[in-house]
Parts: sequence; structure tokens; C-alpha cells
Amino acid sequence: MTGSPAATAAQTPDDRTVAARTVAAQILDALVARGQTLAVAESLTGGLLAATLVDVPGASRAFRGGLVVYATDLKASLAGVADELLRAVGPVDPQVALALARGARSRCGADWGLATTGVAGPDPQDGIPVGTVYVAIAGPAPSAGPAGPAASVAPAGPTPEGGPPRPVPEAGPVPEAGAAVEAVQRLDLTGSRAAIRAGAVAAALDLLAIALRQAAAPDLE
Repeated sequence: MTGSPAATAAQTPDDRTVAARTVAAQILDALVARGQTLAVAESLTGGLLAATLVDVPGASRAFRGGLVVYATDLKASLAGVADELLRAVGPVDPQVALALARGARSRCGADWGLATTGVAGPDPQDGIPVGTVYVAIAGPAPSAGPAGPAASVAPAGPTPEGGPPRPVPEAGPVPEAGAAVEAVQRLDLTGSRAAIRAGAVAAALDLLAIALRQAAAPDLE
């Protein structure tokens, strides 16, 4: 897990939504080119991540669907997160985020799973501050041979108004052939409830975009 970036107040939820849709389109194009699919498991974003993906025309070519597991018990019963883990650490934890990504992948029969969990506010949750967010990915092992053709995928940069870029997570090095691609990112977001949820969606998509780019061209990293 990498460091914990903080969101900038210069970006509005609308700014992040526009940028996230661009990244979502790039991700879906890359997945289609690889013949791969994606599913999501969402807690604090409550379906916003899935909605951002299906806003892209032709999303059904690669997006299978997802799980909105807002209640803690549904994280176990629907996404397959271990009850013991949830009892030990609660729903806002990096291990839970990764378990959700794995659950989205397995329960929905997708190549990639993408997950969000965190505290959108307005109040802290079990002592965890508002704006604490974890996003995670779980995906297939990179091919041992050359990557097939794939669309260019990169995290979104500055906002259309020229403001500073939102935090971009690092997915880490590409695993050895045969090892699954998995990564978790913590974010400490600020702003309104809507801004935190939008920032979580943007960060989740960026994390997957980086992983896809690294898998396509590991020698460039």
C-alpha cells in the first residue's frame, strides 16, 4: 500500500466526474482490446463508480456489473468478505478493500475487480475520520509473453479549468508472471460528502488505469 494523498479543494465534484468519465472510457477501451472484463464492489460510493462506467457508450463490452454493499453484513454475504475480518478491523480498512475487489471479481465472474470503502461523512465512523477512503483492485496475472494491443490508458491530469491534478495513486510494480495483480490505495479526502464520493471514484479508476498501463508495458515503468 502506498502513501496517503490529500484531495485538493480546487477541484469540485463536477471536475472529478468529467475527468473520471474520460479515464473510465480509456479503461473500457483497454479491457475490450484485451478481451477482459470488469466488476465493482462499492461501499461509500453507493453505485457511483458503476454509474461512471456505464455512462460510457458501449460499456457492456467490458463491464459486467457490480455489488453495492453499503451495510457491513452485505460485505460478507454478497461480496464474500470474511466475517472474522470485518469483526476485527471494521468495514473501513485496506484488507477489507482488497477483499471487496476480490469478491467483485469472483462473484461477478470478471477478470478485474475494483472496490471502494471509506467514510464520506458528515460524521466519523467508529473513530475513523471523515474522508478516509480505501480503493483496491484485483486482477489477473500479467501474461508471460508480450502484451496484446491495448488502448492507451493514463490517469487524468489537471482539471479542465487548469487547476492542480487530483492525487494519483501508484499501483506498484507489475508482479511476476503467475502472480495476481492486486493493489490498495489509501486517500485522505476533504470537502463535502459529494466531493469525497467523487474523489473516491476518480481514485479507484486511476488505480486501475495505472495497473492496466503497467501490465501493457512493464518495461516502461
